[in-house]
Amino acid sequence: MKVLISTDIEGVAGVYHPEQTRAGNGEYERARRLMTEEANAAIAGAFEAGASEVLVNDSHGGFRNLLPDQLDARAQVVQGKPRYLSMVAGVDEPGIAAVCMIGYHSRAQGRGILAHTINSFAFARVWLNGQELGEMGIYGALAGEYGVPVAMASGDDVFIDEHRPLFPRTRFVQTKRATGHTAGISLAPVAACAAIRAGVAEALRAPLPPAFVLSGKIAVRIQTQTAALADLFCQWPSLERLAGDEIGFEAPTVEAAVRMINSLSAMSSMLR
Repeated sequence: MKVLISTDIEGVAGVYHPEQTRAGNGEYERARRLMTEEANAAIAGAFEAGASEVLVNDSHGGFRNLLPDQLDARAQVVQGKPRYLSMVAGVDEPGIAAVCMIGYHSRAQGRGILAHTINSFAFARVWLNGQELGEMGIYGALAGEYGVPVAMASGDDVFIDEHRPLFPRTRFVQTKRATGHTAGISLAPVAACAAIRAGVAEALRAPLPPAFVLSGKIAVRIQTQTAALADLFCQWPSLERLAGDEIGFEAPTVEAAVRMINSLSAMSSMLR
């Protein structure tokens, strides 16, 4: 059994503030160490459950956060961008049986800690085929397109409450409880790592859940953070202006939709 572990940072125990998610300061350096420790806990759980191979996808920001020299040597790490499959890069590797999502967070406009969807500067809300989705939903659907289910996920209580209806048989591990956008009550990092390790092992030993699949063409609707961003994105001829701050387009697959959304995310830097 080959397992892909996708690791974000906002849902990691002890992470509350944007400063902890941005390179160039001591708070970030501590947070990336905590992120690496949670990744190691997930790796250990996967091997305990009988995994033959584990890939760890660095899924935050510039995708260069995990400390490779501190990762469990049994795993391989996926880092750097751009890459077509983004937060689930590696899911297309032959034999991947399950994805585990570690350190994930609530969607944009959610009440979770550091809630956002892909790019907090660019996107206020994202819908695929009429369903408002956060990163777990979007990338869970992308994994589902490859026939791979999300077996386990960790993050705060709001993240879990948002996503349990979409992933009813996924094993969720709560690492902290949100009391505001930049405030909450967290497990100690060592306790969070123990819970993640156990959660991954239990999820992979159990029958795997079905993959989350969006069928047919994918209708994408995005509410942008400003009308100026909608102006910018609609320079792309295939996009439709739906409202002052909303755009839409149709994609043949979830993968094509994700690639377009990430292209728009990159374009948004022109207005920063």
